[in-house]
Amino acid sequence: MKDIIQLLPDNIANQIAAGEVVQRPASVVKELMENAIDAKSTEVQVIIKEVGKALIQVIDNGEGMSETDARLSFERHATSKLRSVDDLFAIKTKGFRGEALASIAAIAQVEMKTKRKVDELGHYLSIEGSEVKKQELISMPVGTSVTVRNIFFNIPARRNFLKSNPVEMRHILEEFQRVSIAHTDVSFSLFQNDLEVYQLPPATLSRRIVQLFGKSHQQQLVSCSEETTMMKINGYIGKPENAKKTRGEQYFFVNDRYIKNNYLNHAVMSAYEGLLPDRHYPFYTLFIEIDPKHVDVNVHPTKTEVKFEDERTVYGITRAAVKQALGTHNITPSLDFDSDVNFEAIINLPKHSHGVTRQEREYGQMKSPGLRQNQIEHWKKLYQTSLDESKIELEGELPSRIMGSAVNRRENVPGMQRNTMQVGQNYIVTPVKSGLMWVDYRAASERILFENYLRCLQQRSGASQQLLFPQTISMNPADFALVMELEYDIKALGFAFEQFGKSDLVIQGVPVDAGSWDASFLFEGLLEQIKHFSSAPDSDHQEQLARSMAKKVASAPDRTLESEEMEALIDRLFGCAHPNYAPGGGRTHVVQESDDIDNLF
Repeated sequence: MKDIIQLLPDNIANQIAAGEVVQRPASVVKELMENAIDAKSTEVQVIIKEVGKALIQVIDNGEGMSETDARLSFERHATSKLRSVDDLFAIKTKGFRGEALASIAAIAQVEMKTKRKVDELGHYLSIEGSEVKKQELISMPVGTSVTVRNIFFNIPARRNFLKSNPVEMRHILEEFQRVSIAHTDVSFSLFQNDLEVYQLPPATLSRRIVQLFGKSHQQQLVSCSEETTMMKINGYIGKPENAKKTRGEQYFFVNDRYIKNNYLNHAVMSAYEGLLPDRHYPFYTLFIEIDPKHVDVNVHPTKTEVKFEDERTVYGITRAAVKQALGTHNITPSLDFDSDVNFEAIINLPKHSHGVTRQEREYGQMKSPGLRQNQIEHWKKLYQTSLDESKIELEGELPSRIMGSAVNRRENVPGMQRNTMQVGQNYIVTPVKSGLMWVDYRAASERILFENYLRCLQQRSGASQQLLFPQTISMNPADFALVMELEYDIKALGFAFEQFGKSDLVIQGVPVDAGSWDASFLFEGLLEQIKHFSSAPDSDHQEQLARSMAKKVASAPDRTLESEEMEALIDRLFGCAHPNYAPGGGRTHVVQESDDIDNLF
């Protein structure tokens, strides 16, 4: 019987390794920048074209390589960092596996130029699909330049799985930011399609953070530092009031290597407990210095996951350091001595608190002896309403093709009063033929706005209302690049803006249905929502943009609605193609049947 096990050819083995190391263009940027840092460079330049799909070039002024080293650097398992097994447990450099360049060369067309200070001439190497095409001597300055063209050219299926340009560019910017934060003594620059995105001279950590993320971070940085016999932690955290709804701008570094660690992230979030709004995330950039023998960085091919020898101690020290920083800078929750604690505790219970029924919660509100005068007035107003003030006539049906369900409600007939009423700030209730219909105001608004914005994007028909006084927004280069990628679509929504300076925008107009939102606040909120929804794999960028805009506009502050507004909202909701659910999947309305109401009594 013929043997069935055989060794893989080198080119296939390299492509398999590439699948672990090179997941997208950003992976190439990360590996090449880390190699440049390991080469003791003081200047690193990154050039990108078509978000790395066409070209990625990293140029440094580091030590360079000899002819033999240049050739061996593209072989699998070749490394300049390890000499013995013990070296695996004392790693202080970035790349050490010896897989990066071999993996990149397996799925792209690569050119390397490198020269050492002691050599008169440099060396040029051209590799395509793991095959060396050319090798020669050239004249060049000291350092190394690696050019990667047509990533995944020989694996079209992998190339087809790449995301949209804005998403891929965001990943590149994230990798660039991580490396440049960890090495503030190095000068970095980034160019995309010949446009300068970043030009970062050597700086302090706080200054580098401002260079990367914008001047808005200058006022929110809180110094964090702690030192023990086991480890040292230092860096900056953000003030709670500056927390965002997206998880970006959270960085952990272990011995100057960026890592992802949910356990440590939980330590930081627990230190902020009681200081953050629900589903908000603070900024932090924290560096942990620890003996390499107490941490294993060889857990994952991308080297972003590590394992600590004593995770509980690292967790405790991190949490204590963040909590101390918040306390030292007087960032603590304040007590309101004018409020009745018992009453506030009751009314702030979650809607579905375990062990507490709605009746118990409402009874607790009424029996509280500490009601203020304005709270008593609210209760008086509640009982001033009489259900006998008007008669409800239920006639007619709303066509099921519009309703999308079997719910029937009355038509507008002469002399009929609709009796639509707002309950609290979130719900609208109106009689229907089978009972009462409850409408979630925000969910309904989001569905209406989503379909409207999606139509504007598809038809390029978004109307804009001009601002009397245009507003200028200063943005960090990453956000500015994202806006420029989506400029055509954002303007289709109804925004009018122009570039001003390097990374500033002048907002001249906003969509006509944007309500009373401040223009800059609305635009920045839209950007946050775009970044939040951009990770959704099941929708295209137009749907993401429409959903982002709808979510932001629908989140307007609570207010009391006029009867005409409520009726118009319901009419517009059931004029939608999909009125039953908000874009996020939540229900826009429910019907409480007459029998269910009778059973309550």
